[in-house]
Amino acid sequence: MKKIFALVAFAILFAAIGAYFGLKHTEPAPPAATAVGALMQASFADTQGNRRKISEWQGKVILLNFWATWCPPCVSEMPELVGLQKDLEGKNLQIIGIGIDSATNIQDFAKKHQISYPLLVGGMEGTSVSKQFGNDTGGLPFTILIAADGTVRKTYMGRLDMQKVRADLAAL
Repeated sequence: MKKIFALVAFAILFAAIGAYFGLKHTEPAPPAATAVGALMQASFADTQGNRRKISEWQGKVILLNFWATWCPPCVSEMPELVGLQKDLEGKNLQIIGIGIDSATNIQDFAKKHQISYPLLVGGMEGTSVSKQFGNDTGGLPFTILIAADGTVRKTYMGRLDMQKVRADLAAL
């Protein structure tokens, strides 16, 4: 009888401990919130070799596009991104391209194609950043829509559908 009483007391004790930790709210922050905070602290070289912090554009709507010079869908959507940046100039939108490529390739590409929004050299660090936003496979292009308040509103895998992007931007 004493053994049963001891087992019941033991079970009640562990149930109480489990309930305490279950109600304590020890959940981690959502990955997107953590990822945006880390992103705002990140800095990458631009095509002139100057370090630029992403926080430079904090407070704006950011369309962050991960791309590479060797990626045909990435390259084919860039003229549309240039057009979008131009069309929405003065509307608190900043498109930023993070190239998953070498500095030389990105610099040569920028000179040849006259991209009007900032192109930054991400290299392998850029791949790590994109994975923090859910791009587990490292696929390109990968684009993130971040609202002016810093919340991730949408992620896009693959070539952008500009009508959908414009609709998503209008909803902000």
